[in-house]
Amino acid sequence: MLAHVFSRRTSFLVRFFHVAKKFSNPEPEDILFSALCLNLKQRRWNTFHQFSSNLTNSLVSRVLREFRSSPKLALEFYNWVLGNNNVAKSENRFEASCVMIHLLVESRRFDDALSIMVDLMSVEGEKLSPSHVLSGLIRSYQACGSSIDVFDSLVRACTQNSDPEGVYEVIDKTRAEGFWVSVHALNNFMGCLLNLNEIDWFWKVYKELGSLGYVENVNTFNLVIYSFCKENKLREALSVFYRMLKCGVWPNVVSFNMMIDGACKTGDMGFALKLLGKMGVMSGFFVSPNAVTYNSVINGFCKVGRLDLAERIRGDMVDSGVGCNERTYGALVDAYGRAGSSDEALRLCDEMTSKGLVANTVVCNSIVYWLFMEGDTKGAMKVLRDMISKKMQIDKFTHAIVVRGLCKNGYVQEAVDFQRQISEKNLGEDVVCHNTLMHHFVKDKKLPCADQILGNMLVRGMVLDVITFGTLIDGYLKEGKLERAIDTYDGMIKMKKTPNLVIYNSIVNGLSKRGLAGAAEAVVNAMASKDAITYNTLLNESLKTGNVEEAVNIISKVQTQDDEKLVSLVTYNILINHLCKFGCYEKAKEVLKIMVQRGVAPDPITYATLITSFSKNIGLEEVVELHDYMILRGVTPHEHIYRSIVHPLLNSSSVAN
Repeated sequence: MLAHVFSRRTSFLVRFFHVAKKFSNPEPEDILFSALCLNLKQRRWNTFHQFSSNLTNSLVSRVLREFRSSPKLALEFYNWVLGNNNVAKSENRFEASCVMIHLLVESRRFDDALSIMVDLMSVEGEKLSPSHVLSGLIRSYQACGSSIDVFDSLVRACTQNSDPEGVYEVIDKTRAEGFWVSVHALNNFMGCLLNLNEIDWFWKVYKELGSLGYVENVNTFNLVIYSFCKENKLREALSVFYRMLKCGVWPNVVSFNMMIDGACKTGDMGFALKLLGKMGVMSGFFVSPNAVTYNSVINGFCKVGRLDLAERIRGDMVDSGVGCNERTYGALVDAYGRAGSSDEALRLCDEMTSKGLVANTVVCNSIVYWLFMEGDTKGAMKVLRDMISKKMQIDKFTHAIVVRGLCKNGYVQEAVDFQRQISEKNLGEDVVCHNTLMHHFVKDKKLPCADQILGNMLVRGMVLDVITFGTLIDGYLKEGKLERAIDTYDGMIKMKKTPNLVIYNSIVNGLSKRGLAGAAEAVVNAMASKDAITYNTLLNESLKTGNVEEAVNIISKVQTQDDEKLVSLVTYNILINHLCKFGCYEKAKEVLKIMVQRGVAPDPITYATLITSFSKNIGLEEVVELHDYMILRGVTPHEHIYRSIVHPLLNSSSVAN
């Protein structure tokens, strides 16, 4: 008995001796680690401040890994470390962030992980490259027992930052390190390329998929379909759809929605209807239309003005059990407003609210806009007051619509007062509203008022845009105030705003009207890009002064193969009109033949100019011959000219025969 007791006691002492020996000289970091973990479990945040000066990279990371089974608590500790001013953030941020990302991805908290990665690559002063973040994740990969999902998440973070170069670098470097991102990450990358309109790069990545051993899934095929739809290649998109079926990949509703939406955007409503009707058959009856499908078709018919068919599709939508939503009513309300049926648009608003839907700002903005366009200012303002009373969000589009609508209907002072109220109530001033007011003052030849608007914008610290400067420059030039226009142009350049083609054309027009043809031509020669309006302006002013040689010189400059697109129908009409005025009738006929040869079809203005001039100055046979020539080339005769000049000649010719 005593021997047994002695044996148990000896065993206990031996174990105690080893344990005591193990902790007789514990490391300071071990003690701090144990204290941090104990306090963190009990969420004693007030006691953490005494440890902050001793926190190191390895210690913070160690604590985070200890709580990998409690990612929420680990994230709270991570946020505390970053938010504590006594902790050297630059020292602890990156390593701790990488560990935290691994833990969050492992616990499927992808949004939180994504937020940290985006933050690492976005914060000024500490902005890290995707490659740098990837290196940190790879270094901590083994210690955290992570998964390749973390690299997919990094790809997603880069695409969220619209950084395709970063994505490509991450994918390439990951592969070099022996890791492979999934096909989902590559789909994410290709989707980013499409959104950035990097079409060539998209196809390059897509073609590499097979050689790298990836198998396309439904999302991959959907991206290819979307790419073709983006380029209006509907037949090619349908071909990809059938190839998807041959590969044993079943389409989803997104596959159909993209093709239907693509067809609607190109106005091919017949194709859209066929797809809508055959969705069941083409998907093995696994896919049926949803609200997005029906809304695309409804919106498509609204855009082409077929409200009867849009309403029919809405009926099919309801019958199929898919409820109408705000987008459905929004498309119809806008379409009825565009068609001048504001009463019907308002009725639809009442209908949607009766069904528990909210007539949002977009819908109400549409009604206000079309009421203004119809000249119903009182009705538009009544809807606006209703929006305000319901505490609906009044956005910058609402402000712009009201200012434009009031100005259009002659209530310019009311528009100014409305804009002043927006400023006084700090409701979010927008440069568009000020530009609208400025445009109407310039149009009404009230330049001092336009200057006052400009001054108000500068006082309030608003950023002037190209439209602001362009409006003022055009206004000064039309009033003959060339010096003011030049000063405004100089101010624009000083503010590092690049003039657009509209501004340059205004300057060319202003200089030409002042008789400064040389200066106008110098501006044209200095312009990086030109259009038909540029040359038409020079041509028109040269011909007005009777300078036919200069006009011919201008035409010769723009009739080269590279610039032939700059010779528009207007260009030819200007030249024909002035040639007729100067009595150069044979030359006018030559220009008519040249324009036909170059694929520029004459229009009723061409017809009226030539027929009228020829009837007054040349034989009647020439008039009939010219008439027949243009009719054979598809010109619709100017009705008044035809009845007063050509028709009597044709009758007299038949009587004579």
